[in-house]
Amino acid sequence: MMSGNTPVLILKEGTQRDTGRQATHNNIAAAKAIAEAVRSTLGPKGMDKMMVDSMGDVVITNDGVTILKEIEVEHPAAKMIVEVAKTQDSECGDGTTTAVILAGELLKNAEELLNQGVHATAIGNGYRRAAAEAEAVMLKYARPIRRNETSKLRAVAVTAMTGKSSEAMADFLADITVSAVRSIAEGQGRNTTANRDDIKIQKKQGGSISDTELVTGIILDKEPVHTGMPRCVEKAKVALVDAAFEIRKTEFDAKIQINDPTQVQAFLDQEEDTIRNLVVKVKKAGATVVICQKGIDDLAQHFMAREGIMAIRRAKKSDMEALARATGGSIVSSIESIRSADLGAAGLVEVRKVGDDDMTFITNCSNPKSVSFLVRGGTEHVIDEIERNLEDAIGVVSLVVEDGRMVTGGGAAEIELALKLRKFAPRVGGREQLAIEAFADAIEIVPRTLAENAGLDVIDTLMALRKAHTRKGRNPHAGLDVFSGSVVNMRSRNVMEPLRVKTQAISSATDVASMILRIDDIIASKAPEEMPGPPGGDMGGGMPPM
Repeated sequence: MMSGNTPVLILKEGTQRDTGRQATHNNIAAAKAIAEAVRSTLGPKGMDKMMVDSMGDVVITNDGVTILKEIEVEHPAAKMIVEVAKTQDSECGDGTTTAVILAGELLKNAEELLNQGVHATAIGNGYRRAAAEAEAVMLKYARPIRRNETSKLRAVAVTAMTGKSSEAMADFLADITVSAVRSIAEGQGRNTTANRDDIKIQKKQGGSISDTELVTGIILDKEPVHTGMPRCVEKAKVALVDAAFEIRKTEFDAKIQINDPTQVQAFLDQEEDTIRNLVVKVKKAGATVVICQKGIDDLAQHFMAREGIMAIRRAKKSDMEALARATGGSIVSSIESIRSADLGAAGLVEVRKVGDDDMTFITNCSNPKSVSFLVRGGTEHVIDEIERNLEDAIGVVSLVVEDGRMVTGGGAAEIELALKLRKFAPRVGGREQLAIEAFADAIEIVPRTLAENAGLDVIDTLMALRKAHTRKGRNPHAGLDVFSGSVVNMRSRNVMEPLRVKTQAISSATDVASMILRIDDIIASKAPEEMPGPPGGDMGGGMPPM
């Protein structure tokens, strides 16, 4: 800024500033770059990415949010697109790649409208109207599904796993996923809830993917604290204790003075009696298994082993809460006040050797509201990816159980939505009509990318899909079979997805695209310089040259 002939400095030296059209184009370019980074992972024929961090750790995945979390993104607009993937993952568990590439395509189409002279505010308003109409259209397009329709729930899980590492075992993994979600679901009808956190995943390298199992209870990566304790307890009564089986230490410095040698033995006997009484309390309550969140004294271990009680210490808080939901027990904070009503029940508590380690299985619970998967696989990278695939499957099945609605996959829903939006646009008119038409074009990025990743001709595929949706005797569920390259009825092929995956992706992508379009000024402060090292490079020990 100039005042007369004297420059007036407003921003700190080194600050970068982009304004107007330049700022918008930079932001859009960054968003498109992020979308391109994950685009090739979409669909049954999507490819994987290998990320190697600065420590040399390797992650191999085609999960959109995992890829974007692993890569270190610098550009602020690109970070906003990464947030879209994180939101989609936390809300739905799946559809992260779809949300990101849709946001990228919305911005790409908006850029063309900006170049034609359409104002960013008009584009943003048009996008928001299109998103609201899209949600209404999708709600009509979705079909209802009940919790007891096992085959449909399986289809949703298989669709989520198709094209991923777990695809070869998709049917088997889908079966146990549906069983897990149905067991933890609570409520009826529209009040149904299925909390994904109630399904725990334990990983153990070794075996094959087919050795993965569902446990109707909880798996603890721990073993009994004493070798003399039983390693298998049937019809177990489980005490969940958030208190230490130890002599409580004083909160201030204390000194005990002993004048007579006999007092030493009396003092030790008193400690022993105190610990024995704690174990007796647990035994009287009827407990045969003790899971303790804190420590268990050596003496307490001895007394428990003598009473035939299996005990595990230092359990995680999250595991304790899961055990309470699985066994129906209560977590007690005072051993003195433990009652039989506080105990949980498990048909079997046993220690099994899994790989090289002993693990404790609290299983055969009668009505568990928390269950576990034990994931096996040949290598660490395989089981990590299987875990991500299972989390996606758990997420989509949970959504369908909660919402009771699903839509057709394979690009069918997107083509139908684009056609409806193109009919809706002229009713709005004005410049917003252009934005709604651009939104309809952007929605088609999903079938376009599916065809592209499968090596098919994109234009021919899109024309065939549109024809199937508009011709006489049209089929609103016509989608792309990427394996044969033909347009088929995806509903009859059981390619199904939760409604919320689609609506959340559209909502998040629209919000971030509208926000980025409204930015016309980027002011970036200069990064702080690193502190210079000591002269001589030897921690300051040498004299600098004269």
